[in-house]
Amino acid sequence: MSRSPRFVRKRHAGHAVIGLLALGCSPPGGGVVDGRIPLTLENIFTAAGGAGRAVLSPDGSVLAVAGPVDGAGGRAIHLVPTSSTGPVAAAGGEAATSWLPGGAQTWSPEGGRLAFIAGGNLVVAEAGTSDRVVVVEGASGLRAPAWSPDGTMLAYYSTASGSQDIWLVDAAGAAPPRQLTTGAAEAGDSRFSPMWSPDGRWIAYISNRADWWHDDVWLVAVASGGAHRVSSSLMASSSPVWSPDGSRLVLMGTSKDEYWYEDLAYLYRIDLDLTGPAPRALREAPLDMQVYATDAIMRFDPFWSGDGERIYFPYQQRGAFDLWSVPASGGVATRVTNVGGSWSSLHVTKDGGRAVFTRDAATEGREAWLLDLGGGTPARLTDFLPHFEGVQRPAEISFRSFDGLYIQGFLYLPPAIRSAHAAGSDPPACPALVQVHGGGTNSYTQGTNLVEQYLANEGFVVLAINYRGGSGFGREFQDLSVEDWLNDQSKDPGAAADWLRRQPYVNGRVGIYGGSYGGMQSMSAITRTPDKFDAAVPMRGIYSESLTLPYADRLGKIFTITGHGGTPEERPEIYAKSETLDRMDRITAPVLIMHGEFDVRAPFENFELAVERLEALGKEFESKTYPEGHGFRDPSNSIDMYSRLGAFFDKHLGGCQAGGTSLD
Repeated sequence: MSRSPRFVRKRHAGHAVIGLLALGCSPPGGGVVDGRIPLTLENIFTAAGGAGRAVLSPDGSVLAVAGPVDGAGGRAIHLVPTSSTGPVAAAGGEAATSWLPGGAQTWSPEGGRLAFIAGGNLVVAEAGTSDRVVVVEGASGLRAPAWSPDGTMLAYYSTASGSQDIWLVDAAGAAPPRQLTTGAAEAGDSRFSPMWSPDGRWIAYISNRADWWHDDVWLVAVASGGAHRVSSSLMASSSPVWSPDGSRLVLMGTSKDEYWYEDLAYLYRIDLDLTGPAPRALREAPLDMQVYATDAIMRFDPFWSGDGERIYFPYQQRGAFDLWSVPASGGVATRVTNVGGSWSSLHVTKDGGRAVFTRDAATEGREAWLLDLGGGTPARLTDFLPHFEGVQRPAEISFRSFDGLYIQGFLYLPPAIRSAHAAGSDPPACPALVQVHGGGTNSYTQGTNLVEQYLANEGFVVLAINYRGGSGFGREFQDLSVEDWLNDQSKDPGAAADWLRRQPYVNGRVGIYGGSYGGMQSMSAITRTPDKFDAAVPMRGIYSESLTLPYADRLGKIFTITGHGGTPEERPEIYAKSETLDRMDRITAPVLIMHGEFDVRAPFENFELAVERLEALGKEFESKTYPEGHGFRDPSNSIDMYSRLGAFFDKHLGGCQAGGTSLD
């Protein structure tokens, strides 16, 4: 529904927020002691948000970054100057000047205004004042606002039409919104953003309008609404980004005739002819370079240098992210940063001179970092996340799997074992856990990983593994799982369990857990190698691709069908490999299975089928469901799920012992 603009005046609360952040956002799960908070599940899921979306003003002088504002999980947009003379301009200190309630923030081209989403409304605020105007009120599925180059309009996505479509609205709220596209994408597909051409005539976007199975690049004329497909061979995994002169687009993607790879994408460059009655592609091909680009589950977009001569992109290797650059014509890609860690946001100024990214690492929370693209060391701009007691830098190891391949793992040790090692004494023997990551073709990244940190502090030796088929180790390693889901890759966890049992600080009992594809791996591993595990907690997994594929959402269907080389009817022998339901008679370990009742990525029917089969087979198991989708939103449900996981492993694996004496 269109509304006239509604002006709101609000006094800045900057000083109150600064004081709260300086105290580290005192969490519900325990107070701050010497600048640190207890490593509890309550604190992990309510106080560990850190820096979110971060965007630089056009001149790079101010950072608008999402961050916490109170101890109950509240978040807002903080404005942080980047001109601090020190190496760190902490958003919890004097550098934080103001904040705005909301998110999805984006700067106007001249840098004087911010557009953002608050309370389901699209709002425009004058920077440095308390004036703001609601330009779109109550539109369903409102997201991804983007300014026109002249600053007079905003494009945004909404599902008001019943699908993901682009809408336009006057940036002053002087006219009602108008729908620009029709049936651009599925209503539930919120991966991509609208991208204005530099001259403001076109918006580039991703759509499956031509073919339900394909994500193509389209251009829509702002004046007429005429939409034109300009790609045919690629499957997009990022938004398309315009070159400074408006003649080319760059995006991450894979070839339609290949597997739908995640995290190891090609950089496609599309050269355009915009002089005729309809735009057409003169070139649509990947850039030739020696590495890949990492979209991180379609979270990142590449970007251009200010002169259009180079393209920048994130790339993840062995679980660690860095920024890379390659000539726009292709060639040798070179690394720009050398910081590693796990990244979650990336933005650059219009002139391509400065970039900001959000990053966390083993003992560092997720914060915003500023980078001069001329070179040098990134500077940390925020200090949102409280420091947790007891976090450790895991040891990066490799272990030999069943066929001689070496698999990467990250080893977290309980405090008692670390203390014994430091003292040079014999360590206690503790139960062990193998963690298997989600995504399948993604990786366990070198971030804070607070759940594994927590479990180690609770007395478990935790080994998080990057099993075959994941990203970060080259295409050949990723190809090992194509048309072989949950077969050989499900034997890697068993090899990890063997390695753990050989360590003097493991009591001989090993469990396995994971969510999403990690849930699939957990359940499959105890059927492929039932003698390796003493307990298992699969969460949010798929246990019968063939029976539950009809209930999956679009992305779930695409991922499954490309991974298996066709439908169950076309490739029954391939689906037989991943059919864990048919192998459940081999399970010997007790199982705790948990799932979201509204899950359509790993349809809830998988939980129902698995429970029915486990009951029919007389297996020892427990089950729990939650009123959630695939990704849990309510922190209390995540807290409950991992509390149950810990208690289940305590029950079946025992605790740490030294000299036959329990340390509990």
